[in-house]
Amino acid sequence: MNHGDALAALPGPAAVRVALLECDHTDPALRGIDGDYADMFSRLLARHAPALELTRFDVVGGDPLPPLDAFDAYLVTGSRFDAVADDDWIRGLAAFLRGLHDQRTPTVGICFGHQLIAHALGGQVERAASGWGVGVRDAWVTASGAREPGLPDRFRLLHSHQDQVLDPPPGGEVLAASAHAPVAALRAGSLLGFQGHPEFTPRYAAALMTSRSDRIDAEVIAEARQTLATPTDHGPITRWIADHLAGGTA
Repeated sequence: MNHGDALAALPGPAAVRVALLECDHTDPALRGIDGDYADMFSRLLARHAPALELTRFDVVGGDPLPPLDAFDAYLVTGSRFDAVADDDWIRGLAAFLRGLHDQRTPTVGICFGHQLIAHALGGQVERAASGWGVGVRDAWVTASGAREPGLPDRFRLLHSHQDQVLDPPPGGEVLAASAHAPVAALRAGSLLGFQGHPEFTPRYAAALMTSRSDRIDAEVIAEARQTLATPTDHGPITRWIADHLAGGTA
């Protein structure tokens, strides 16, 4: 065997087994744009973090949660539901997140998942006094966030939320803030949360706003539409999230 053959025989990096906990599904009328939410995450991670191996659990649809130690890491999606609601599946998922926190398992929550992490661990989650946060939003990294290797100083993500985290849980840290969301990103031990949606595309964000025009003021939608051509940092943030899920920032 020559040197080249020896290099070719070396095993590649082991896949990181991630459980994707689906907390909602796209409306059937919008599914032709980018598929379901799990499809969006699958494409996003395949592009920016191919070492992550996703297994889907339709939590909102009634799938039982896996054992706490069944996966290397966990990713909690967004949802139209309230993180502080008393639904059985939401309370069960909150208890599950507390277990992941106790076991120091790398976990990331997006939008609803971000809010549920805060709520489950004792933080404050409420309706945003300023109304819906939609479109591309800019966030700046705090002093705590500046200590996180690989997190950009500022970043832009697509947003679509009515609730938000006002205070992180005890022992938690605010990693980023924005003009609309005082806690745009947080860390609580091995659990990370982002209010923005790196899995969204501008086309889907626009369609989602239109579908919610009965709840979002027309002026807010019009202003948000003007931001959709703004470049985002979905790639860098996804790679940072992937590094955390792989244990790199835990």
